[in-house]
Amino acid sequence: MEITTIDAPDHERVVEFKDAASGLSGFVAIHSTQLGPAAGGVRMRTYGHPSEALDDALRLSRGMTYKNAAADLPLGGGKAVIIGDPTADKTPRLLQAFGRVVQSLGGQYWTAEDMGMTPADMAQIGTETEYVAGLPDGPFASGDPSPITARGIFNAIRVTARHRFGSADLSGKTVSVQGLGHVGEHLCALLNDAGAKLVITDIDTGQTARLADRFAAQAVAPDAIYAAEADIFAPCAIGGILNETSIPLLKVGAVAGGANNQLATDADAQRLHDRGIIYAPDFVANGGGIVNVATEILKIKDREAWVGQRLEALERTMDRILTRAKVDGVSPHAVAESIVEEKLHPQAA
Repeated sequence: MEITTIDAPDHERVVEFKDAASGLSGFVAIHSTQLGPAAGGVRMRTYGHPSEALDDALRLSRGMTYKNAAADLPLGGGKAVIIGDPTADKTPRLLQAFGRVVQSLGGQYWTAEDMGMTPADMAQIGTETEYVAGLPDGPFASGDPSPITARGIFNAIRVTARHRFGSADLSGKTVSVQGLGHVGEHLCALLNDAGAKLVITDIDTGQTARLADRFAAQAVAPDAIYAAEADIFAPCAIGGILNETSIPLLKVGAVAGGANNQLATDADAQRLHDRGIIYAPDFVANGGGIVNVATEILKIKDREAWVGQRLEALERTMDRILTRAKVDGVSPHAVAESIVEEKLHPQAA
């Protein structure tokens, strides 16, 4: 196993790991431990170049710092990426090797489930480290975070709808959902139950067809989702999809979804604002997943009540952000970041 420290701006610690025996390679990025140990999932996906994987880890870890702070959790921000195809390259040996990487960081970083990973994978990682959450069983096991993540996003959509359309009632509203993985599917079910009409897409055409049938939804090609007519757009796939190319195509009144790092740049928040599209900051909207994981890290006994309280707090935070943004006439993204900065640096507030 080779573990090499990499210098990275604004991050406390970044390591690259390689294990020839298992085929493991990737990065762990620890952005901040100011509020507590860095916590954030590990994702496994293919990348065109290792530099893309590193960029992903750096952006995601910063996002976790903001997400954990916004949720008032005593946790910092970190993220790990494993380079490879989770359907072809993932093996118990590879996962166990990654567990040894996490253990070598001595508790600075807690890992959990993210894209391309499952609770069963967390169990394999957990054979080599104590710093893992999202386990399928155990005294404080939190399991699959997707349902709680989806609940938090659904709450954020309702808050955003109230600010944009004057009512949190989603009955008759159209929501376009990009990404139909675990979180996206749970979100579609909640939206459908609330009476919303759905426009959906995913790179997995079979999944798109299945959910279109299940929810009587309109299925569109992946590239067509940006120009789909809807009231609210809910990105629940990869990040960076709100950019100078996609934003002019949008035909919605608001964006509120679960994907991490939806904005390609900070300037894209202003682009949405200039178009009159309300943006629900992603690191607040998708905070339910880390809230669920935190019950395991923090060993919360009354898990259901604690999660419920935290989701309500996130809902109030989103309302506060959108209210201040309207009063100040600025982007909600700028307000959300300023609120988190106040928590991270109270002496400067």
